[in-house]
Amino acid sequence: MTYAEWKEFLARFTAVHELADGGARVAVCPNWQGRVMTSTCGGPAGPSFGFINRQFIEAGQPDPRLNNYGGEERLWLSPEGGPFSLWFAPGEEQVFDNWYTQAMLNEGAWPAVEADAQQVAMHVDIEFRNTASTQFQMTIDRTVRLLQPDDYKPLFGDATAQRIADSRLDGVGYETSNRLTNRDGPLRRADGLVSMWILGMMNAGERTVVIVPYRPGSEEELGPVVKSDYFGPIPSDRLIVTPEAVLLKADAHHRGKLGISSHRASPVAGSMDFETGVLTLVHFSLPENPKEALYLNNQWGAQDDPFTGDATNAYNDGPNETGSQLGAFYEIESLSPAAELAAGQSLEHCHRTIHLQGDAGDLDAIARDVLGVDLKEVRAAMFAS
Repeated sequence: MTYAEWKEFLARFTAVHELADGGARVAVCPNWQGRVMTSTCGGPAGPSFGFINRQFIEAGQPDPRLNNYGGEERLWLSPEGGPFSLWFAPGEEQVFDNWYTQAMLNEGAWPAVEADAQQVAMHVDIEFRNTASTQFQMTIDRTVRLLQPDDYKPLFGDATAQRIADSRLDGVGYETSNRLTNRDGPLRRADGLVSMWILGMMNAGERTVVIVPYRPGSEEELGPVVKSDYFGPIPSDRLIVTPEAVLLKADAHHRGKLGISSHRASPVAGSMDFETGVLTLVHFSLPENPKEALYLNNQWGAQDDPFTGDATNAYNDGPNETGSQLGAFYEIESLSPAAELAAGQSLEHCHRTIHLQGDAGDLDAIARDVLGVDLKEVRAAMFAS
């Protein structure tokens, strides 16, 4: 289905606010927790980049475990597992049967307070608790904004921004600015903290590869390059570590997740669909010294250190233990640090998604600039032919 067809489909079930500038279009659904549902670089008849769960939406049956609408970019809060989990009730074993998304992330509108063709701003007050029974009262302010050519300069540098502007590529880029404000008493590390977690669900492809650069250095100094055993080991033909980046097949055939710690993280990640010629770039906030920040551990169950976790993740969906799966999608994710917020203090996190489609030479040059990889070498490493 084209972008316009998906937009028309969504409008049958919820309000859609569209951001538009030429061929760049972004569909935002404030009533579904402020999700960016999809985008395109080709106008109404262009390709639709976000994964949309048509079957779940058409069924119209809310799921207290997870309302899986899909969505190219959504905001959750972290941690998922561990002694301060937001997904498990106090005292419950952290297994899938007990896993439930907090209501404030799973249902209800995040009302738009300002909206035009370039951006939409949303605001919502939320309350929730963690598995240590700590109660939180917070506010989310979330703005989705179309990126303009000048926005790429501080992200990627003048030369790369000019290369994007001069290329023969179609493109769409948008930014979500997310602010989480504490409305209650001071947050203490001993009771558990929270951070922002951005998850981008894209359509999987038979020849799609997630590309996650990392900071080089010894394991003694920085720890392992990648954590890849969240859902069991990922086969070696599906996950490859090169000197420049971690590569993950994104075909929705095997369930697997990888994480890059705050010690290793770079503020960029991406993917390449070699069938459709679409390069996706993701740029996100990262502290100047991320190694010194508190990044929360999302691992389920017992943890050695709840405050040492990933700054970025990638996920490829696939059949679970029962043979069912959530959908034909993959995710590129980023996380903010946590902090002991006093009343009125906030965390802020920006996550930017850019899709570029067209000439292979232009795409390769931009991938070299931003992700540090040669796309021909990526393709050769991941696919035999």
